[in-house]
Amino acid sequence: MTAAADPRGALVRAMPWVFVLIWSTGFVVARFGMPHSPPLTFLSMRYGLSLLCFLGWVWWAEVPWPRERAQWGHLAVVGMLLHAGYLGGVWAAVKAGIGAGTVALLVGLQPVLTALWMSWSSRGNGDSHGRVLPQQWLGLALGLGGLTLVVWHKLGGGEVTHWNLALAIFALFSITIGTLYQKRFVAPCDVRSASAIQLLAALAVSAPLALFETEPVVWHPQMIGAMAWSVLALTLGGSSLLYLLIQRGAATSVTSLMYLVPPCTAALAWLLFGEAFTWSMALGMVLTASGVALVVRTPTRTA
Repeated sequence: MTAAADPRGALVRAMPWVFVLIWSTGFVVARFGMPHSPPLTFLSMRYGLSLLCFLGWVWWAEVPWPRERAQWGHLAVVGMLLHAGYLGGVWAAVKAGIGAGTVALLVGLQPVLTALWMSWSSRGNGDSHGRVLPQQWLGLALGLGGLTLVVWHKLGGGEVTHWNLALAIFALFSITIGTLYQKRFVAPCDVRSASAIQLLAALAVSAPLALFETEPVVWHPQMIGAMAWSVLALTLGGSSLLYLLIQRGAATSVTSLMYLVPPCTAALAWLLFGEAFTWSMALGMVLTASGVALVVRTPTRTA
């Protein structure tokens, strides 16, 4: 059977693209849910419902749990970073008024931080091939320039404030550190039991903080729809795919596709919420996407 005819191989190759399509909807779902609930309360309910789904799946399929205690600890750290930290920062930033397209662009710089960290850490280990290449510095400059073009004119317009910008940057560093931590410390294990542990850790962090939120939850149809999509598509689907892709060593493929998330999100936010999508924003996104592509692209070696 040829590689092209192998359905399993085709499924694996499609996984990064499916992940990006699902991931792009997360920022839009936040816009749907946040008018009707405080962020940490929403996320705590999302984690709890998702945890019940994964526990039922683990029990039904008789999935093994990690045997080593250290792996439970590593998975818990990843859960706190990728779920409580990243999602908490994004949803709180949206609640604080930042647009879905803008926050997607901000956290979309994660591939740049990941690639630069891997280059610097490899160089620190004596790997000459791990140095930051000129094309990567150019990519970083383009990415930051594009981001500045998009965000700068919004700082005085009420959408981007120092507070929601800080929350978005917190989310950016959380997903970057979480991805690197998982790749470095988490051993291969079943995604279902691993996700259950991560969600339990995220719930343990988010639920106590949610007690300080005083805004009531309004069970509007948009709120119910956002919760259902968050649990079924984003957590059970998107987060599981992210774990599998990192575990399979396909983080580079995911990273190179991540730059598609901001423009997809901006287009959805423009269609659904009427968020501004100007020529300067479009140019900024093109510059940022080009910069990310330069940073993550593996240079071709010559003989």
